[in-house]
Amino acid sequence: MSEIINKIPIAKPWIGEAEAEAASRSILSGWVTQGPEVAAFEKEFAELVGAKYACAVSNCTTALHLALLAAGIQPEDEVITVSHSYIATANSIRYCGAIPVFVDIEPHTYNINPTLIESVISDRTRAILVVHQMGMPCNLQAIIDIARRYELPVIEDAACAIGSKILWDGKWEKIGKPHGDIACFSFHPRKVITTGDGGMITTNNPEWDKQFRLWRQHGMSVPDTVRHDAKQVIFESYPMLGYNYRMTDIQAAVGREQLKRLPEIIERRRFLAERYQQMLADVAGLKLPTEPTWARSNWQSFCVRLPERIHQLQVMQAMLDAGVSTRRGIMCAHREPAYQIETWRCGIVKEKCEYEAGKCDRLIESEQAQDSCILLPLFHQMTEAEQNHVVKLLLNFVL
Repeated sequence: MSEIINKIPIAKPWIGEAEAEAASRSILSGWVTQGPEVAAFEKEFAELVGAKYACAVSNCTTALHLALLAAGIQPEDEVITVSHSYIATANSIRYCGAIPVFVDIEPHTYNINPTLIESVISDRTRAILVVHQMGMPCNLQAIIDIARRYELPVIEDAACAIGSKILWDGKWEKIGKPHGDIACFSFHPRKVITTGDGGMITTNNPEWDKQFRLWRQHGMSVPDTVRHDAKQVIFESYPMLGYNYRMTDIQAAVGREQLKRLPEIIERRRFLAERYQQMLADVAGLKLPTEPTWARSNWQSFCVRLPERIHQLQVMQAMLDAGVSTRRGIMCAHREPAYQIETWRCGIVKEKCEYEAGKCDRLIESEQAQDSCILLPLFHQMTEAEQNHVVKLLLNFVL
């Protein structure tokens, strides 16, 4: 008897009784905001990725904002990054009043093309913000080599990359160590592990970690936990402008349980990604994602590029009609109404830029990836029968 296939989502977090009990533990303790569970989660996360410091925040966007502030980004500075990412990447630069300078991607990894970085470095460049897109590590070695020559900090948008690894000096090391200067993670439900929402910043710089902890709590000089345990009255002060970027203890309690699941989640996702590779390898015109020999992806998403003759929207709608959710290729920030040409650069001075709405001749690979790629369902609980069903539907349109 064949397995009954219900609607297949694009993603589904793996959470259960352990997380519910952890959340209940925090709730019943009476301490539900940033507190001991957050501190424990930070310690466990830092140990997991091999970083000296980990600071929990409300989400990855706020993590990126604080990372850029720590790197000294100020209004009118330039930060090199990609347009081909969720809009939060570019937004975090604009929060600082700075200008994102977009570089095109590699078509096979969907990550920033290191060979294009040097050509856009100017006397206003202050940092490089790279993205490990869909969990696939970018070429950090090449990027960091360039950054060090120009004395630029490297910030890693590792929103999707928890559990991914990179071969570094002959050893496999986790993204987040960090190999650059700061790495930022997301715990949104679309990511590999989740706290409902939330983020983490890792660094080996003690001064930056200290700044993160002040900024995330309104710049308060004395944390709640210290004041709570004090034997005498303490009046806090606010020596700097800060933000409300805290993670709650309820979220952190859930996150600690999710960390325990991570090895099994990664193993399953890599198994399912390999099955996709095998089942789709011989489809003419269909291009599959490439994992470099020096990278091990957590396969947060599995992205395929459709043959030229196939219309992206039609395939996605037909699959949705058949009960299978997909997503289009990763968005490009420069195509969004919030990003007029005055708010970003691509390495061409504005007077000579022939940009038309939705088209930039310096970002061709980014635009083509958005227009011709779709993301297929991939999640821990996905059965092989469900995956077979996804592939069968896809093949109906591409063969």
